[in-house]
Parts: sequence; C-alpha cells; structure tokens
Amino acid sequence: MQMNTLKRNTKRMTSRQRGRGGKRGKTSGRGTKGMLARAGYKRRPEMRDIIKRLPKLRGYAFNSFQKKVSVISLELIEKHFKAGSVVSPATLIKEGLVEKISGVVPPVKILSDGEISKKISVSGCAVSKGAKAKIEKAGGTVL
Repeated sequence: MQMNTLKRNTKRMTSRQRGRGGKRGKTSGRGTKGMLARAGYKRRPEMRDIIKRLPKLRGYAFNSFQKKVSVISLELIEKHFKAGSVVSPATLIKEGLVEKISGVVPPVKILSDGEISKKISVSGCAVSKGAKAKIEKAGGTVL
C-alpha cells in the first residue's frame, strides 16, 4: 500500500447551491450592524478628498497646475548682459537669473522695471508692452 494508491471511503460532500442565492444567508455578507450594513451607504472616494485639499486658483478646471512663469526685470538684464547679446531662457539660466523647475526650463516674462540703455535682442521670452517699448527705444529687437 502506497500513499498515491489510497482512495477515500466516502465521496466528498458539498452543499447544493439553490437558485435563490444560497451561501449569503442572514447578513448577506454585510457583517453586522452599523452604517456599513445599511442600504444606500456609500463610502466617500479618497480621490475626491485629495482633490479638495489642493489649492485652487480662479479660472477653468485645475488652474492650480499651471506652469509658474519666471519674471525678469529690465534692470537685471541691464546688469548681466552686454550690448548686442541675445536674451533667451537658455542664456538667462546660464547667467543664473532663472532656475529650472524640476529639470524643465520655465516660461520667462520680461517686465519693464528699471531702464535699459544697451542694444539687446530678446527671443523665446514673453515681453510686456512697456518693456518692449524700452528695448526698442534703446535700439534692441524683440522676436
């Protein structure tokens, strides 16, 4: 006699399933008592709570996820750049006026704070009306 040749004396008995949904008697799988056992109770989704905690700004949808704009004044450009040089986001990073945000070059806007006397050309940056007028008055260009 070996273990692999043994046979059971009685058949394996399983209770028969009924059409009315057996195996879910009494509390029907809801445990006992409390809000969880009641009809109509729904748990609040976690994602909704996370979204509610995020800071909101005015505007469409998730405006709080908009990219942050780096602001540069004409005064800083006057100090750090020579006449005839090109001002772009890459050169501003090189000069240390703008920092990358998580490895990405942020959008840059030049504002008209201060005066400029050097002839420079601006490319790849947003420029305010006042700053554009001052740059062009000094003989520079805005692309």
